[in-house]
Amino acid sequence: MSIDVNHALPQRVTTMLATDPHTPVTIMAIELNASEGEITRCLPETMAQFTSGDRAEHILSQLPSWGRLTTIVAAAGSIFEVKADFPKGKMAHGFYNLMGKAGQLHGHLRIDLITDIAFVSKPFRGMESFYIGFFTAKGECMFKVYLGRDKKRQLFPEQKELFNQLKQELCA
Repeated sequence: MSIDVNHALPQRVTTMLATDPHTPVTIMAIELNASEGEITRCLPETMAQFTSGDRAEHILSQLPSWGRLTTIVAAAGSIFEVKADFPKGKMAHGFYNLMGKAGQLHGHLRIDLITDIAFVSKPFRGMESFYIGFFTAKGECMFKVYLGRDKKRQLFPEQKELFNQLKQELCA
């Protein structure tokens, strides 16, 4: 089952984007009383393209070769960020188990709950930004993986290329 969107929401999102295209999806969700997944589903195709949640394991298996990424998990108003190479993982006991080394992400993901995966290219604080968002059927964001930046805060061009290749492969 995919994220269900209220019929009036797309126009409201379009109006907000016309006012300020840099407004974060999380802020739009609060202001429009919608889930982050619902808002992301309403972004124009130039900003967000989707694939099925059953592609999560494939996507996660690609990320360890991309280099330093930023993984974000938001819970109860707090935001956790890990800036490191994305760890390798494998399925076991109903979880996708991240096997991070010291300083890397480590954990157990219920990827069976992921229904929608978004490849998002949306400006953030005046800078281009790219991430892969993993969403549940209720539109909850389980986590996001952002492309990394160099010391000058520029995106790594090779990651941008890998992001676009994977998006084209899975969202076409």
